[in-house]
Amino acid sequence: MYIQGYWILVAFIGFSVAFACAALVMSWIVQPKAPGKFKEKTYECGMQPFGDSRIQFDVKYYLYALLFLIFDIEAVFLFPWAVVYNKLGLFALVEALIFIGILVIGLVYAWKKDALKWE
Repeated sequence: MYIQGYWILVAFIGFSVAFACAALVMSWIVQPKAPGKFKEKTYECGMQPFGDSRIQFDVKYYLYALLFLIFDIEAVFLFPWAVVYNKLGLFALVEALIFIGILVIGLVYAWKKDALKWE
């Protein structure tokens, strides 16, 4: 009875996957097969490139990015909760405080391990 609504979803996912695969196959078909030496050169604003085009980032940048991502996702989860806070009641408040508490414990742990110290 309710399965008819899911067929639309299955068809949409199927068409999406087929379109993505078709785009990949078409780009593989029309791409140039043998790029010349000029095409492989690095382009830097019309100037001759100097130095290596690839640089290695320090691991501490990844740690800051990961911490930012965690707390950004926390904000994404808390905004909808704040909108319907009046309708949810005390149980939802306790759940939100537990959620925030777990993230604060993680932040304190990172702080104690000197993960946030810039060297």
